[in-house]
Amino acid sequence: MEAILNFIHSTGFAQFFTGENWKCLIMIGIACVLLFLGIVKKFEPLLLVPIAFGMLITNLPGAGMFHEILFAGGHIHWDLFGGAPITAEFLSELSAAGVTDSVLSSVVVGQAISVGLVDILYLGIKLGIYPCLIFMGVGAMTDFGPLIANPKSLLLGAAAQIGIFLTYVIFRLLGFSGAEAASVGIIGGADGPTALFVTALLAPALLGPIAVAAYSYMALVPVIQPPIMKLLTTDKERQIVMKPLRQVSKTEKIIFPIVVTIFVALLVPSAGPLIACLMLGNLFKECGVTERLSKTVQNELMNIVTIFLGVSVGATATGATFLATKTLAIMLLGVIAFALGTAGGVLLAKFMNLFLKEKINPLIGSAGVSAVPMAARVSQAVGQQYNPGNFLLMHAMGPNVAGVIGSAIAAGVLISLFG
Repeated sequence: MEAILNFIHSTGFAQFFTGENWKCLIMIGIACVLLFLGIVKKFEPLLLVPIAFGMLITNLPGAGMFHEILFAGGHIHWDLFGGAPITAEFLSELSAAGVTDSVLSSVVVGQAISVGLVDILYLGIKLGIYPCLIFMGVGAMTDFGPLIANPKSLLLGAAAQIGIFLTYVIFRLLGFSGAEAASVGIIGGADGPTALFVTALLAPALLGPIAVAAYSYMALVPVIQPPIMKLLTTDKERQIVMKPLRQVSKTEKIIFPIVVTIFVALLVPSAGPLIACLMLGNLFKECGVTERLSKTVQNELMNIVTIFLGVSVGATATGATFLATKTLAIMLLGVIAFALGTAGGVLLAKFMNLFLKEKINPLIGSAGVSAVPMAARVSQAVGQQYNPGNFLLMHAMGPNVAGVIGSAIAAGVLISLFG
């Protein structure tokens, strides 16, 4: 009987009723909702399904797949990975650094951590590997032709980054440090890899909630953007038909990534890793002599990294960390940052129309956020609701890919200021 009771107490079911593990039940419920959105509603399932599943497994008491203590205080504690026991001095240092009691109470003095699967996968985020590899895949799948054919769309991509800096100001007013505010603000660029890259360098302690917020809002682009686009435009503006873009030569497409890499890396060296990987992937695609590399980056590499990154991001959403005041503030202002970025692109397009003979459909301005190609598809879908014969996708891809470059530059600026 004693053995049976010990077994029952060791199960995850019993552990739900100990300490703060009741929060895990809430997080499991949230994970199931996200799985429903990804699988049934098809809201960007390639992102949302692995994120939600990572959130699910990390909140199963006793599974031991992810240990927050290994990354407590925003740093990788390599000695614990090597099997070193927890010391009282170590816990005191973490407490002084502001690590929450819920994380500290998950271990005891003298305990050695048995490293879990997600602990290993999460290192790819902490070391900045996954974001750069994702950017390489994005570059290999991106056609910069619409941006080259219509350079004015670069302005729309830049305007959409206003959400980053306005959110930074808001968070500074709320008492966050410059580095923390910059990390939250980058969510406004709707670029998950960039958000991870910046946060890992500036405010690693906030990496979990920022990662979940950034990728959740990216997945919910089709839900968040349309109401903002319709609010800021008139029926007449939504029906504007734009002329077809000019044909861009192969030479232009090859030169573009080389020139952008040199210029941006010299202008904002901190953005160098992101821009270099983005443009290397694009060069694989456009140069015509690296077809095998291009296909690998677009498919196998991109898919593998997406799985690892999604599960790792979701795993950071533990009940103890996620259900906290600071995290909820990040989630709330993250969507505000995203909304401001969307509005910035739309409003600049409307302003530009005051001076242009050939009018721009303001709906393409919303694509200035970096969610490629989701935001461009949303511009196309909303435009066709009001004019079924209107095809805005290629026009929207201009500001969309410009937003990727713009968010990387904004990230470099923030890292330079607060790194």
